[in-house]
Amino acid sequence: MTTRRVVLASANPGKLRELQALLSPDLGVVLADEMGVTLPPETGSTFAENALLKARAAAQQTGLVAIADDSGLEVDALGGEPGVHSARYAGPEASDDDNIALLLRRLAGVPPERRTARFRSVVVVVTPDGTEFVGEGTLEGRITSEPRGGGGFGYDPVFQPLGETRTLAEMTLEEKNRMSHRAQALRQAVEALYRWFQRTDGDTGVSRQCGKQFGREERQET
Repeated sequence: MTTRRVVLASANPGKLRELQALLSPDLGVVLADEMGVTLPPETGSTFAENALLKARAAAQQTGLVAIADDSGLEVDALGGEPGVHSARYAGPEASDDDNIALLLRRLAGVPPERRTARFRSVVVVVTPDGTEFVGEGTLEGRITSEPRGGGGFGYDPVFQPLGETRTLAEMTLEEKNRMSHRAQALRQAVEALYRWFQRTDGDTGVSRQCGKQFGREERQET
């Protein structure tokens, strides 16, 4: 069975775990730094621009299919902050804990009904021939008054999805992937990647398994 490598244009092991849980096992995923990729700074003004910057760089430097995402938290009471600055909200070298602490300080005194927020994600796939696919996803919820849970990463400990009593950090990876913004966007992008594999490789093991992963059965040529 054919195995293909895909480079994730990120240095975040949390994103790698989420991606590996969603992709067919016949697509081997490696982090960009393991391939010696130099990722450009995220200078875009939108999530899509930042994701494209990273994916294009990884595809060009490795000759592999590259996947990149740019995701962020939008808090209504803060006018949409931190938005595209989510990963560096408390500064360029900020940790997840630093970002969460700053967010909670800025929301101090804001009542629960006004702590509405959403995660937004754009996932981009760039192939070696320059084909590009974009998927988008959102997850509505609210910001809790304190962190809860030891799973996930980023703002997961303070984000409670709409209709849930737990934060994302209190859920298993499987539970999170059923609803998360990144999973929504990734499914769209990878379904497009599956179709690209079909066009370029024909009837390969990778394309068959990738299709089954997303509930698709390949049609036989007649």
